[in-house]
Amino acid sequence: MLLILDVGNTQTVVGLAPTHIDDGELVRTWRLATAPDRTGDELYLVVEQLLMSWNLSLSSGIDGVVVSSGVPTVTAALRDMCDRYFHSAPVILGPGVKTGLPILYDNPREVGADRIANSVGALDLFGGPSVVVDFGTATTFDVVSEQGEYLGGAIFPGIEISIDALFRRAAALGRVDLVPPRGVIGKNTNEAIQSGVIFGYSGMIDAMCRRFEAEVGEATIVATGGLAPTIAPHSELIEREEPWLTLHGLRLIYEKNVDT
Repeated sequence: MLLILDVGNTQTVVGLAPTHIDDGELVRTWRLATAPDRTGDELYLVVEQLLMSWNLSLSSGIDGVVVSSGVPTVTAALRDMCDRYFHSAPVILGPGVKTGLPILYDNPREVGADRIANSVGALDLFGGPSVVVDFGTATTFDVVSEQGEYLGGAIFPGIEISIDALFRRAAALGRVDLVPPRGVIGKNTNEAIQSGVIFGYSGMIDAMCRRFEAEVGEATIVATGGLAPTIAPHSELIEREEPWLTLHGLRLIYEKNVDT
């Protein structure tokens, strides 16, 4: 089995899948809070607890580990974990790792590993042009050309970051559940905030995707990330929700970087 880890600033997504894509889909996924200060030993204990539910462990039943991480301290701890408890080095997405995706960015090293994994996954599933909207700590847009090239994209403050900033700066406003209000015109403060978040963000998504399509032509718009189910249903342009798109891209990248 292949252990897949996508480490974000807020959440870490862990996946378990057959080592080879042709052998089947993901069999299990977990979402955990990212803890930047965990040591390699602590991460090992967390991972082992997850694997035990499938009668597996890092030392038995896991054939490979692939990692996408935007948190350097966690990346280092995962390397240490694999050095101490796993029989081979993990594939950690970064410079020098084969992706099969030409990166047409001024400085390819600046592109987040998760954004590359998303683009690889979208290209495999939908071809190009495609636009991936990832609703994470930041809301990111990534554009893949018809020729299968990573063109770049856009970064916007994430939904939770924006809401936290609003509540910190406006003492009279309280937190609300992120659910659609009765209508676009909020009839109370809670509904007004819900309308602004749900319909405001979905409108922003559509406006940005229309601008991307003006440059690359009609594209497949794909949503992923933990808050995708909150916003995607209210977008006019998002066609697909792929909650595990990053993990799918990481599986493909793993296959390109190990002997089969």
